[in-house]
Amino acid sequence: MIPEGLGAQLAIILPALLAGIVVLSTHVPLGREVLQRGIIFLDLAIAQMAALGLIVAHFTGLEAHGAWLNQLVAIGAAVIGASLLYQVRHAPTGIQEALIGILFMLAATGSILLLSKDPHGGERLREMLVGQILWVEYRDLVMIAVVYLAVLGLWFGWRKRLGSYGFYPLFAITITLSTQLVGVYLVFASLIIPALASLHSNSPWLIAYGIGVAGYVVGLLVSALFDLPSGATIAWSLAIVAILVMGLSRMMGRPHADGPA
Repeated sequence: MIPEGLGAQLAIILPALLAGIVVLSTHVPLGREVLQRGIIFLDLAIAQMAALGLIVAHFTGLEAHGAWLNQLVAIGAAVIGASLLYQVRHAPTGIQEALIGILFMLAATGSILLLSKDPHGGERLREMLVGQILWVEYRDLVMIAVVYLAVLGLWFGWRKRLGSYGFYPLFAITITLSTQLVGVYLVFASLIIPALASLHSNSPWLIAYGIGVAGYVVGLLVSALFDLPSGATIAWSLAIVAILVMGLSRMMGRPHADGPA
């Protein structure tokens, strides 16, 4: 028999862990692509644009007309942001990063301005940043899992046919859904930390997914045991697990994220 308290915690943790695995399924390959392109903070800017789209839907009352319309507004905002950044893809990396930072800043401050008169604006903004992964239910993941399967199929099967622009809308759609699931900060952590820690590994996919899953498991358990914010705890757990893996790799004389030992 499972103790009642433990059973209640598992009922919350297991769907949250599944949500993390679903997010990692697309974020590991897309995170590797972001690193290869040298546009590290692209995901933060796109995630913030998606969040701005959700806030616009709320502010204009579109949110009340159905979840699908809400999603379309958020995806539209993210795709617009991604398309703008696509136009400057040939600029020097420093210029691209500066423009990405400006887009992030404008989306973030735009969100603050729109929510400034909302009595629950601070809470809504916090939810966008750190997410509410512990409130995820299995049925919430069905549509997202289907979309992610399509994204993975297109990415691994049709990448060359998509052309140089194809990455941007796929990335925007994925980040939009992930932002609503786990929040802006955890989207960034899930994309960059596993990909960076496994960059020069002999088994990059295994290491990246292993770090991601371990980070979510440890973060969710620590969050539940010590009643800490789940999104922030998982982000720290991902970083700590990645550091431990890279340190172990160095001690064993194997390649790690900083290059060959």
